Amino acid sequence: MSRTFAYARVSTIEQTPENQLQEIEAAGFKVELHRIVAETVSGSVAIARRKGFSRLLDKMERNDVLIVTKLDRLGRDAIDVSTTVAKLEKLGIRVHCLALGGVDLTSSAGKLTMGVINAVAQFERDLLNERTQSGLARAKAQGKLLGRPAALTVDQQAQVRARIEQGETVSAIARDMGTSRQTIMRARDALKP
Repeated sequence: MSRTFAYARVSTIEQTPENQLQEIEAAGFKVELHRIVAETVSGSVAIARRKGFSRLLDKMERNDVLIVTKLDRLGRDAIDVSTTVAKLEKLGIRVHCLALGGVDLTSSAGKLTMGVINAVAQFERDLLNERTQSGLARAKAQGKLLGRPAALTVDQQAQVRARIEQGETVSAIARDMGTSRQTIMRARDALKP
């Protein structure tokens, strides 16, 4: 016999999971209180690192049903959600998402839906990457300096080179200049052709 569980997540302590729980009840799902897990954790935290969700997984068994109101309750992005749904499916747990019409994400229709969502997410990532690369190329063509500002000024870099040539150690120069050894080694290596 299958049992029904609910997972509700909010991002801040000012928010409450009550709306999510009311939506689940209004959709006709009867979830016993001890089978409801509500937690306050940022959506940017991967589901594998959420304590409440881990507790929920410990309680669930094959043929159980997990209800969420929206996909973003399950993960930080489409890949995280997809991985979570696949993991639950392997455990024999069905996942119903109310925002997608209550579709079981482990069913054929649910897998199709997840496939489309994953394809759209990948498309968005690719577009973002293209825009980023285009912007970097334009900035470079305009002569703008890209990346982090140099840790040492041109004068400081010259001082480093001079001190290295005089035989001072990288560690001593780094301590004296209040910077890392790596920064000093980069300045030193700029000497080499």
